[in-house]
Amino acid sequence: MVMPNDKIRNIAIIAHVDHGKTTLVDAMLRQSGIFRANEELVERVMDSNELERERGITILAKTTGIRYNGVKINIVDTPGHSDFGGEVERALKMVDGVLLLVDASEGPLPQTRYVLMKALEAKLPAIVVINKIDRPDARIQEVLNEVYDLFIDLDATEEQLDFPVIYTNARVGAAKLCLSDATETGDLRPLFESILKHIPEPPGDASGTLQILVANLDYSDYLGRLAIARVFNGTLHIGRGWNRKARRRPSKDENHEALFLRRTEARG
Repeated sequence: MVMPNDKIRNIAIIAHVDHGKTTLVDAMLRQSGIFRANEELVERVMDSNELERERGITILAKTTGIRYNGVKINIVDTPGHSDFGGEVERALKMVDGVLLLVDASEGPLPQTRYVLMKALEAKLPAIVVINKIDRPDARIQEVLNEVYDLFIDLDATEEQLDFPVIYTNARVGAAKLCLSDATETGDLRPLFESILKHIPEPPGDASGTLQILVANLDYSDYLGRLAIARVFNGTLHIGRGWNRKARRRPSKDENHEALFLRRTEARG
């Protein structure tokens, strides 16, 4: 039986280059308590590629996860440059909703338009995040109007036009639902609550036949080759191998053919 999993949310963050996407993910990771108290923190955690750190952009789609009030929020940090649009399209197949991040001064730019178009075509709900509200040249209401115009221009449905809006300053890790809210002691709880409220729970049948979509491949010096994927149905168990051809547990001689699960959620 297909049942939604209320303990998981899958989201992608889409934005133009240098609108603060990776900085926002950093703030979300820090405030979720994922780091130890004595752990040394680095900026732009998701920009692990040397070229990404050098140029300050995201090239490869990456995934991470945080926990908030008992719910696992899986986050896909997608590229913000048109040259890497293929990465974005693969990432959208992994999620059930998107955060559309827009600079409070620059507004929606070309790459924002392209990725939003793909998300709307996939019928994904959106949460609009207007970032860098502390900029002296911020024009928040005008930018919000531009976002509405963009949705209309892309033939968004009435349901998609009824998107929630969050105002953030990712650099200090503050978010609010209304511009009149105080930010001196602010945090990202309004953003987390909006994700739980507006992003749908992933459906799936935990007892059904295993169905898994591999969207990307990676490599770890410690674990070897990695498959970044989403489980749509069935259940994976930590430490159990699966034969990708026969759909059964592999023998000793078949380990090179197997997917070996190191760490995962039950489904979603």
